[in-house]
Amino acid sequence: MKKYTLALDLKDDENLIRQYEEYHQKVWPEILESIQSSGVRSMEIYRTGNRLFMMMEVEEEFSFEAKAEADQANPKVQEWETLMWNYQQALPHAKPGEKWMIMSKIFSL
Repeated sequence: MKKYTLALDLKDDENLIRQYEEYHQKVWPEILESIQSSGVRSMEIYRTGNRLFMMMEVEEEFSFEAKAEADQANPKVQEWETLMWNYQQALPHAKPGEKWMIMSKIFSL
């Protein structure tokens, strides 16, 4: 299995952060199905302040490009992504249109 770690920021507003976390306590079933059918076997999201960290374990054949293409064709995923963008904001160094950014591993023990 491959592992990826990604980062994204939330808007720095306690009420919005609370709402975002509430949505993630009851993620829509169509979103869970989309994630799993793309080859993601494990996904966890952590938060500190308004910074999010996502850890994913994926099958060898997983592709971010294929996932993005499938997401574009799925109206429910698009609805979820639009809703989540009300709470999220790009990292300061992100290029236009980038959301979750892959992190580089700099240490391992």
